[in-house]
Amino acid sequence: MNNNEVRFFRDSRNKIAGYKTGKDSFKLLDDKLVFPKEMWYPRIQTNQNAGYIYHQPETIADGIATGNVKDSGLNNALLDEMMKKIIDGQYPNVHSVLIMKHGELFFEEYFYEYNRNKLHELRSATKSFVSALTGIAIDEKYIKSKEAHILDYFPEYTIANDLAAKQKITIENLLTNQSGLDCDVSNPKSAGNEVDMGKTDDWVKYTLELPMIDSAGGKGMYCSGNPITMGRIIEKASGQPLKHFAEQYLFKPLGIDNYIWNFEPTKTSLETFCQLYLTPREMAKFGQLYLNKGSWNGKQIISSEWVEQSLKKHSVVQGVNYGYLWWNKYLDADGVRYYSYGAQGNGGQKIYIFQNLDMVVVITGGNYNSHSPSDELIEKYILPSFKK
Repeated sequence: MNNNEVRFFRDSRNKIAGYKTGKDSFKLLDDKLVFPKEMWYPRIQTNQNAGYIYHQPETIADGIATGNVKDSGLNNALLDEMMKKIIDGQYPNVHSVLIMKHGELFFEEYFYEYNRNKLHELRSATKSFVSALTGIAIDEKYIKSKEAHILDYFPEYTIANDLAAKQKITIENLLTNQSGLDCDVSNPKSAGNEVDMGKTDDWVKYTLELPMIDSAGGKGMYCSGNPITMGRIIEKASGQPLKHFAEQYLFKPLGIDNYIWNFEPTKTSLETFCQLYLTPREMAKFGQLYLNKGSWNGKQIISSEWVEQSLKKHSVVQGVNYGYLWWNKYLDADGVRYYSYGAQGNGGQKIYIFQNLDMVVVITGGNYNSHSPSDELIEKYILPSFKK
């Protein structure tokens, strides 16, 4: 994807034994591995003339109501065109597209080896779940308020660098990415480099010991150490692992029982980076929960006040308005600007809430560290379906 040269090398039997890229060599570990054909094609067509045929999403015992796209107000022709282009490979590495409108799932499509039951990594979209759990922890009185100072939760640490300034960092500063720490993913010279942090034995201590380059509440800087630290604060305040807290207060109330979340902020998590794995339908539930102001099937899971505060602008990160670990994004379609709230992650993971359209769009993908077509699909085929 990045146009890097890859050279394969062979062994004495003239069999492929590994490859080199740059200064790195990678040996083949198992020459008996068989990859499923579905990995390489968006859809394996048994009949090349069959084309795309829409099917209403199936109603299963997961609490999601479904409907037919003809009743949704969506333009069938545009969605058909989108599907044909994804299947033809014009939009590569799109793994799923789901659309909920008026609380019903009208559109649900999967590609490659993905399906309704297969978990998908969320990457940085996980951060918005940490935001939700923070609000719940405050609602449940585990955390006094968003104004609580974060160093109060880590008396066991002897913190280096600018201690007086760090004592002013609040929970809200972590949520808005305004901790003031030298941690900015868009700056390659930043001391809070994610890769460097990932190789350490304690990511939270690593983050808290970074130098301060701004005051708390100042410039918005995208820093993975902030939500990681927030996750640990929830654990310490509640006295239980983050995934158990999430299971009790978020996942079970939403009817989510198929997930993986190994939140262990040490070098043992270097490969997974403490991210959450969910099915796209469960991701859609989370978006609908926020669209419903924290309510799911008549039960208030997160306070409406916290949802409202989470989605409003508090800072600007990478030139985009930012809430509490939620992006405030707009997309332009047919000369109309549509505003959304987004949880998003590397590779094309998107949970977008369009409040004015009463709609949630979920897209997952595998375009890691490269351009993702997710926003383009929404701008060209989904949003233009509606009246201006």
